[in-house]
Amino acid sequence: MSLFDTVRNTIVPVHKEGYPFVAAFFVASLVLGWIFKPLFWIGMILTLWCAYFFRDPERLTPQDDDLVISPADGKVSAIQMVTPPAELNLGSEPMLRISVFMNVFNCHVNRAPMRGRIASINYRSGSFVNAELDKASEDNERNGLVIETAHGQIGVVQIAGLVARRILCWANPNEPVDAGERFGLIRFGSRLDVFLPAGAAPRVSLGQTAIAGETVIAEFASAKGPIISRRS
Repeated sequence: MSLFDTVRNTIVPVHKEGYPFVAAFFVASLVLGWIFKPLFWIGMILTLWCAYFFRDPERLTPQDDDLVISPADGKVSAIQMVTPPAELNLGSEPMLRISVFMNVFNCHVNRAPMRGRIASINYRSGSFVNAELDKASEDNERNGLVIETAHGQIGVVQIAGLVARRILCWANPNEPVDAGERFGLIRFGSRLDVFLPAGAAPRVSLGQTAIAGETVIAEFASAKGPIISRRS
């Protein structure tokens, strides 16, 4: 392997949504450095943080229709039975909800937890309380996807946080989606809720660190043979 390949494989790419922000931080660093030189280095540290925030690494996703994969990097903040948001039209019966909270140092690219077809996408305006609080699921601005899977409909909800002011979703209704496929991004600091029908059993614990596109957070059937992974 050449030195170029080594460097290329080491550096994590920045998602295109982050380019304007990284550029703005860099220009601000130049301006601040012209006013007072030490401010340039402070600005460059913030520029590097911005690039780190918008990183978009490849992930190896288990390809098994019985597995539910984490849609976000972060901490598992809730595992409970709750009624799904009304706009998802998933009924009034409680469903298993697994929540993953993303802080400002986590990768914020969101990935589909299961393979299927996107049945609907529903946006709801709201407030911007701390996304780690349980009431954020009801009160905060959010964007919900319903995915038709081999085990029925599941809900995936992007929830804005205390400093998050922008939810991005690139998916469209009636499109097929693979487990681990990128479908959106939230900036800066937020949460993802996954609502699962009967038959799903949690495979994570509260406080556990989850990796989007890789960590199995729930399972619909007992473990089988070797799992095939897909790089994305």
